[in-house]
Amino acid sequence: MKKIFLCCLFLVQFALLGQEINFKEIVFQNIGPTIMSGRVVDLAVNPDNPTEFYAAYASGGVWYTNTNGNSFEPIMDTATTLNCGSLFVDWNTKTLWVGTGEVNASRSSYAGIGLLKTTNNGKSWEHLGLKDSHHIASIWVNPKDNNEIVVGVTGHLYSKNEERGVFKSLDGGKTWKNTLFINDETGIIDLVVAENNPNIMYAAAWDKMRAAWNFKGNGKNSGIYKSTDAGSTWTRIADASGFPSNEGIGRIGLALYDENTVYAVVDNQNLRPNSKNEKTKDANAALFSTEIIGAEVYLTKDGGKTWKKTNTTYIEDCFYTYGYYFGDITVSKTNQNRIYISGVPLLCSNDGGETFEAINKENVHADHHVVWTNPQNPNHIINANDGGVNISYDNGKHWIKCNNQEVGQFYTVNVDNQENYKVYGGLQDNGVWVGPNNYAPSYEWQQEGKYPYESIMGGDGMQVQIDANNANIVYTGFQFGNYFRIDRKGITERITPVSEDKKNPFRFNWQTPILLSVHNNDIVYMGSNFLHRSMKQGKKWEIISPDLTNGKVEGNVPFGTITSISESKFQFGLLVVGTDDGNVQLTKNSGVNWIKISDKLPQKLWVSRVRFSNFNKERIYVTMNGYRQDDFQSYVFVSDDLGQNWRSISTGLQQAVNVILEDAENENILYVGTDNGLYISIDKGENWADFSEGIPNVAVHDLVIQKKAKDLLVATHGRSLYKRNLKELYQMNTALKESKNLLFEIEDLVYSKQWGSKSYTWGSMVLPQLNIGFYFNTLNNATLTIKNKDNIVVYQHTYNAVKGLKKITFDVTIDEKTKKAIEKADASLKIHKGENNNYYLPVGKYFVELNDGAKTVKQPFEIKSEKLNFYDN
Repeated sequence: MKKIFLCCLFLVQFALLGQEINFKEIVFQNIGPTIMSGRVVDLAVNPDNPTEFYAAYASGGVWYTNTNGNSFEPIMDTATTLNCGSLFVDWNTKTLWVGTGEVNASRSSYAGIGLLKTTNNGKSWEHLGLKDSHHIASIWVNPKDNNEIVVGVTGHLYSKNEERGVFKSLDGGKTWKNTLFINDETGIIDLVVAENNPNIMYAAAWDKMRAAWNFKGNGKNSGIYKSTDAGSTWTRIADASGFPSNEGIGRIGLALYDENTVYAVVDNQNLRPNSKNEKTKDANAALFSTEIIGAEVYLTKDGGKTWKKTNTTYIEDCFYTYGYYFGDITVSKTNQNRIYISGVPLLCSNDGGETFEAINKENVHADHHVVWTNPQNPNHIINANDGGVNISYDNGKHWIKCNNQEVGQFYTVNVDNQENYKVYGGLQDNGVWVGPNNYAPSYEWQQEGKYPYESIMGGDGMQVQIDANNANIVYTGFQFGNYFRIDRKGITERITPVSEDKKNPFRFNWQTPILLSVHNNDIVYMGSNFLHRSMKQGKKWEIISPDLTNGKVEGNVPFGTITSISESKFQFGLLVVGTDDGNVQLTKNSGVNWIKISDKLPQKLWVSRVRFSNFNKERIYVTMNGYRQDDFQSYVFVSDDLGQNWRSISTGLQQAVNVILEDAENENILYVGTDNGLYISIDKGENWADFSEGIPNVAVHDLVIQKKAKDLLVATHGRSLYKRNLKELYQMNTALKESKNLLFEIEDLVYSKQWGSKSYTWGSMVLPQLNIGFYFNTLNNATLTIKNKDNIVVYQHTYNAVKGLKKITFDVTIDEKTKKAIEKADASLKIHKGENNNYYLPVGKYFVELNDGAKTVKQPFEIKSEKLNFYDN
């Protein structure tokens, strides 16, 4: 978290009716969780000191440790993106290169901005071009000349582009030459270089194309290329004797033992001989039951002239149909027969790939991406997976879990209705978790034996609904509509609607929407290609709509599905839904009739959110997202007549939008979460400002307000959950309307005899802080004064006024002259001196004044009597 410094002035970021305003002092607090981590896509380990390494998270940035993973430091938060694909470190010069944009081609593999470089461990970053690459798989930098760089570029995920293949620079990234270009759908997914002869390089080409409804992760252009001149020219060698070359060949991973000995792991999507090829229409079952060949390992010992398949039997249950998500193979530095395959699970072979054993034990996530092997100790390995980083010193018999950082990839967030409310959220491949809203990351739980957050569902965690009348009743689930009603004091029941027509099952989105009716929490809505309603807590369903999409599209990903549902609080049965193929549909009578209201909106975009207004029955907000077409524009719309007409309110936004939320108390305030941050409008969307102080440049997937506490909760896809109270925002908005200066309400302090002293010999000094926030609406200099009940001035300072929000912290100390004045005015007061020789204000009532020469505004506060504590005798 960024510290608040005394009299810290900030740049203007927002304009409204001539008022200049910024939100830099409204700082968000991360509330974890940390224990389940997020997807790690690459590691860079110091071979001479393996306790020092970097871990690149898919959408959470690069983290650095020199404590063997006991603690990590984020070093990419100053960059304009946190989306990572690959790392390279020159440990001699302490220079780090990051290829941005994840290459695992998943549903949330965010694009990058090219190649970045830092020479000061992330304090600043230099952009080295390749902006249109989107996803960079591999980097090699000549350790003898850092100006020589070779990069493997995967290219766009959802569209064709030219900037893909192998690129080489001889001037440190100022200029680039595309030395290997295959076509606009085939990029490079891996690149390895011989350590003893860097002229020898091998690159794995990947022929793929993803769409919202289909993923073709294989093709005849997938193969292996070799360079003998340090990446300047390339020759395809994968068609050599023994290596497969056909339409079914997908992602290829490479591991180089020496310049002639190379292993390749192949995602072979061809059907097995005599396969029944019984297509299932259940999306979740199709991920695992399709009888493809799957992972295969090939070895060349003659530099790629001939290849031999090493595994004599199928490598079962490793890649399934989604081998595109893995594709990493590692060979030991000291034993050419020991190799590792990253998949589901982590596999190790000690006989050159003929046989394998699973080595991910308890405390290790199932989905694996990277293995590093210690050149000095063959049993020391570091593994990167969907659950973070694990370390083993006995080749996988036992593992250390290195999850200390907030890097969860949340899809959703919700809160219950309790006073001390709980926070719920669904994460990519890490299930659904619930925890306290006031959680602060800490190691203390290890001593106590129970982590504050609790897992309540596995798989890819999705949406969560909590009964407003009984917080123990939770509705949630995992991918493709697998939902459950959980009684946290009782049983868990599956509630997913099932089609009576077995040949035409319901189509459920990856993130299936579910909603409890605001009018009656026993009523549940759920979206497939139809809108389903249960009047009995999901125990029985009825379909209350026709197919609200444009129909089924043939492919291997469910498409033509409902993505968002909203119900008006003003009228039961007034519902609006959005679909992944661009439809927005409305019913005023619980589904008896439906009206398509999206004809005047952009067509064929993914509807990321529909929302009814909390203040106007006729008002609807819609956000649309072009991410799945590699379209990163902002699409935000509002209608004030139930969708008959729409108005764009996206001016000033520059990222794909995932969610919009109208404020719970003020209809002028809107929040949007984008693929690169959180934004706010205080004029119904006419203008937008950054609203992410304390949050790095990460995707925001979901937002919710806990109304009683007035807290905004933010679900990020890469940096876990954030929270910020909105009371100051509400006060500031009032001041703007009335064109006056503002002092925020000030929280009282509780007096302590320990102020200025240590609570015990080995403890820290107890130092109080009074936080004072104020908003200048004038350009005149202003004086801030603090007085006690006897009008004695205890603090005063004049500020050079700049319109905007500011905060100071007052340490509650006074000089000896003020001490004597206070004691003279009230003989009952005896002001103590701390061990640090400072005098501290006594118990009493005080008030703060802000005067700009024309007007004075005031706020009271109190230093209350000390509560008894353990140290009082």
